[in-house]
Amino acid sequence: MKLSTRSRYGTRMVLNLAENYNEGPIQIGRIAKHLDVSVKYLEQLIIPLKKADLIKSVRGPKGGHKLAKPPEEVTVGEIVRILEGGIDLSDCISDPAICQKTESCVTRGLWQEATDAMYDKLDSTTFADMIEKSKDI
Repeated sequence: MKLSTRSRYGTRMVLNLAENYNEGPIQIGRIAKHLDVSVKYLEQLIIPLKKADLIKSVRGPKGGHKLAKPPEEVTVGEIVRILEGGIDLSDCISDPAICQKTESCVTRGLWQEATDAMYDKLDSTTFADMIEKSKDI
């Protein structure tokens, strides 16, 4: 399983907003330059995060984007779910009807446990935690 660039860049973008949480809104161009990603691509990522009320946009000359909540209240799991639309290690986890052996499949249980373990880790990691980890690098 691989996370898409949407999740990887989206997580990095939110981390950048979290690092600058107390500075006010950050312009998208500044984030794009810091991450070495196009403004257009980041704008596409911001849309679902705004709809989920995780990012706020501020208009005007000192406008930009900022986290809607403190970094300690936003988890990596939230970002991944929003930008990926959810990730399961196997399609049969989210849609059991696609397989005739769903009820008796031992591997399906393993894929479910592995998916749950991944989300347990992502859901228990806040952006405040990520900021702390970045200090060690």
